[in-house]
Amino acid sequence: MSSWQGKTRGGVLGYQIFIWTLKYLGIRFAYLLLRFVVAWFVFNSREAFSSIYSYFRNIQSYSVTKSLISIFRNYYIFGQILIDKVAMLSGSQHKFTFDFEGEEYLRQMHNGGLLISAHVGNWEIAGNLLNRLNKRIHIIVFDAEHKRISGYLKDIMKERNVHFIVIREDYNHLNEIQQAFASGDIIAMHGDRFIEGNKTVTIDFMGKPAHFPVGPVNLAARFKVPVSYVFAVKETRSHYHFFATPLYQIEFTRNLQKRELILGKAVTVYVRKFEEILRRYPLQWFNYYDFWKFEPETIT
Repeated sequence: MSSWQGKTRGGVLGYQIFIWTLKYLGIRFAYLLLRFVVAWFVFNSREAFSSIYSYFRNIQSYSVTKSLISIFRNYYIFGQILIDKVAMLSGSQHKFTFDFEGEEYLRQMHNGGLLISAHVGNWEIAGNLLNRLNKRIHIIVFDAEHKRISGYLKDIMKERNVHFIVIREDYNHLNEIQQAFASGDIIAMHGDRFIEGNKTVTIDFMGKPAHFPVGPVNLAARFKVPVSYVFAVKETRSHYHFFATPLYQIEFTRNLQKRELILGKAVTVYVRKFEEILRRYPLQWFNYYDFWKFEPETIT
């Protein structure tokens, strides 16, 4: 299976344009502008187009026509979510409504914990909930490109209780993670991507075998913090639904064989919850690379 290459499409300029639009023209105009951006991406993102088409055609079993329509809808929802994300992080969360299902579990993270999500919906709205819980959240990001974007976003997030931890080759990020957990903070990260060389486990996912990283659950085990699998999906133009699972304590052991079994089970629990969300909201998965490694299909 092809792994993610560690880079996210887009750059600071795109965020600047939409932030300016949100500030001076409003979110409705930003959504209108988005239609033209989506049309451009549909015709100029061959690799992403092919991957998301395979997802709709081979995993969701959509017809060719429905798959093509779903690609545009997927891109458009993704763009809306990016706009919503910037609006929320810059202090306009009052324009949105939320359902928080499982909030009580996060309130049980008295001494900190780990949230594992996926590239589905808008998981950053967890920060809105954590502000109500008086908890600081640290979001783990994986690439230098995203680091530039998050650095720019800090300028509009000065009053938000959010901090980014960037994965670095020198492993200095581990010190930040340790300090965050020691302070009783909460760390959030994705569990549906990995970079070539990361340790993975193969699990049946949506009817096909796929690789998932064990790093996130191993992090919870090593630092002895509870984990909750969380997802936040867009249900209407201005309404989101947040899901959090009961806390899951992952045992840490130095027995390598036993450790693999424990971590594999923890990832499986995550994948099963992920499947539930993806079946309910099939248009809201935004992983634009070949997750299952399908043979290219000729569209006729």
